[in-house]
Amino acid sequence: MARPLRVNVRGGWYHVTARGNERKAVFRDDEDRRRFLERVEELVERFDLAVHGYVLMDNHYHLLLETPQANLSPAMQWLGVSYTGAFNRRHRRVGHLFQGRFQAVLLDEATVPEVSRYVHLNPVRLRGLGLDKTAQHRSRLAVGPKPDANLIRERLQRLRQYPWSSYRAYLGATRQPNWLTTQRVLQLLGKPVRSESPAAAYRRFVETPLREGVLENPWERLAAGVLLGTADFVRLWRGRATGDLREQPQLNRLRPRPALTDVVRAVEQIKGEPWEQFRDRYGDWGRDMVVYVARRHGGLRLRELADAMGGLDYGSVAMASKRFSQRLLTDRSLRHHYERIKLQLLQ
Repeated sequence: MARPLRVNVRGGWYHVTARGNERKAVFRDDEDRRRFLERVEELVERFDLAVHGYVLMDNHYHLLLETPQANLSPAMQWLGVSYTGAFNRRHRRVGHLFQGRFQAVLLDEATVPEVSRYVHLNPVRLRGLGLDKTAQHRSRLAVGPKPDANLIRERLQRLRQYPWSSYRAYLGATRQPNWLTTQRVLQLLGKPVRSESPAAAYRRFVETPLREGVLENPWERLAAGVLLGTADFVRLWRGRATGDLREQPQLNRLRPRPALTDVVRAVEQIKGEPWEQFRDRYGDWGRDMVVYVARRHGGLRLRELADAMGGLDYGSVAMASKRFSQRLLTDRSLRHHYERIKLQLLQ
């Protein structure tokens, strides 16, 4: 099995996850979950980490961490080995518990609130709540039904009552453990509106997608599976990734991402028109190409693209990208333009 890339940073923010071997449960009951969180508490003490969020699902976990000492790898190795030993002794089993090594993504601070929201929304990403991958794909294409009041109520109830995540601590609905830190994420979220408290602002930030029915996936913008952030952020840290090109070909993908302005300029040159003339032209191949390239190769979020397109909604932007990808399959001239732009932007 290829080793995952690692970018060890002093003071870095990370999203860390590990899944059960063969997708089997790593938490069989609440006692397992309590024992895991006890080890997370010890992790903070042993390795001087900051835990900013967590969620425990049946066959995997998510942690939002900060590493003052640039020691993520030994810390997570200790957590995996320690918990596996305790789990095996309790359930009278032997062998690996987790599927391979833990996965870690280094985060730009600007993406931390978004990733925190992603972590906390894990318990509601269910087919029965209309938030599984298939339903989300349909929603992004604006072909899925809008959630009704009863469905929204079910989503919010599950989210707010789920006991094995840090969300309730963020809301002040339960006592915050002394090893969990919530203040930094609330600060990064920005100043609340009007007289809203930081906790209320965070709740609105997390729960609004449940009401709208579209959960944006930040991992669509990953660079080589290990970096999430702006083009400048990727450029800054790409040289710090450690690995072997034979085992980890994704090292070759750690290249600077084009900014939206670069994409627009490249399409303008090929199309022979300024962006302002075709930006609002529905179905225009140049307009759709800007969306497709900026999302696929620039890692822009749907909201950023929607703003750049004059305030369109998520579904319209997603549909433009989907429309262009389908045209690429049959239009040789369009494919030629696309390859020229890729060569210009990604060389």
